[in-house]
Amino acid sequence: MTLPPQPEGLDPETVLARATAARGDIFPEWRPIAYALPQTYDLINRTGSYLHQYHGQSADEQALSGPMRELIAIPALCAKGDLRHAPNHVRRIYRMGVTNKVILEAASAFAPVVGWSSMTFVSLAILEANDPGYPYGKLPDGGEPKTLVPFPELAMGRRRKSGPDPSFAEAPEWRYAAGIDAELSRRCAAFVDHCLLAGGAGKEHLGPGPRELIAIAALCTRGEADLAAQHMRRAYEHGMTRRQVLEAISCVLPMSGMVTAQIGLRAMQVADAMKGTRTAKPARKKKRPSGKAR
Repeated sequence: MTLPPQPEGLDPETVLARATAARGDIFPEWRPIAYALPQTYDLINRTGSYLHQYHGQSADEQALSGPMRELIAIPALCAKGDLRHAPNHVRRIYRMGVTNKVILEAASAFAPVVGWSSMTFVSLAILEANDPGYPYGKLPDGGEPKTLVPFPELAMGRRRKSGPDPSFAEAPEWRYAAGIDAELSRRCAAFVDHCLLAGGAGKEHLGPGPRELIAIAALCTRGEADLAAQHMRRAYEHGMTRRQVLEAISCVLPMSGMVTAQIGLRAMQVADAMKGTRTAKPARKKKRPSGKAR
């Protein structure tokens, strides 16, 4: 399957102008790529614009908001140490009215998967985004938002359908660890429980459901299909949909590759099978006829 060609054509300057119109600006390192491989760059821009809802590229049926997509993309970029592009995304989410507290809550949901040192890179991206010397993207007038502008996911996934999530200390791996070092197991599981709100949502901006979407995307970048499937089941228990899960995974494709999508889709199939296993009723045994065989 191929996308139809753009009516404006694939001249490098045309492709660059189209990308600039979609994003608002582009990084200069894309220019040599656009001149050498204009169709490749055009597809990068068209696909990325859809994944992150750049101007004119979103669809009405898409489930995740622009802010939620950036809350997944920013820690994914920072986990790779990409402090050139991440501040540009911070400025973009600032223009949507999202505060540092929400950005760092998202980073904390990514952290159990990739390590809490990734949170320091998110913090560095925030500092860079607020530096007037950073040249990419427009910082809102007055700097970082002081008041959060609501977006849909803030009200989603705050309660579980059937009571609180079980502690991660109950996972077989951490129970095994507890048999060797109980204190290590307690402390590590407590960190995961805290970041993913296993005890339920309180005053946090992001509830357990959206946090699971972030963790799922992080797990897929690491190739962990089975663990991602388990977190998908937790997300579904909080009312998140398959469409939201798939779109969450799609937010990390620009920095982790299309194989991440295949890993995520494999995990979704496993999660669907887990659901089927839980809900399937045992087949009834057929009653043998009471009469004698002829």
